Amino acid sequence: MKNATLIFASIAALVLSSCTACPFGHKSTAKGKVEHVVLVWLKRPGNATDRAAVIAAARKFQAEISQIQHLSVGTAVPSERPVVDDSFDVGLVMRFANAADMTAYEKHPVHQKAVAEILKPIAKKLLVYDIGCE
Repeated sequence: MKNATLIFASIAALVLSSCTACPFGHKSTAKGKVEHVVLVWLKRPGNATDRAAVIAAARKFQAEISQIQHLSVGTAVPSERPVVDDSFDVGLVMRFANAADMTAYEKHPVHQKAVAEILKPIAKKLLVYDIGCE
């Protein structure tokens, strides 16, 4: 696996770009918002059923947990670039209005159930980054 610092730098660049919107040339910053990045490595790497289970759970989060303002979920994009770690199976990026909303999501029964019944049984490793927009 490639250097974790490179992983973080790549993810941070992508996520932080979503913290700032530039409609019609005017810069607008979503100060205080939180980006929650989760990378999942499966016990059975590349297993389509397990990937689909994680993706379905994430979509259920968005449908049932009101604190989630935005969700992006999918699989790693294969890359030959040395700074890109494409070894994970599923990645999620969630946006929250603030840290309190992220905490509410973490404690939400739908999230707790998915962690216990889906993620823990099939995930070998999880890597989480929480980034506050400035």
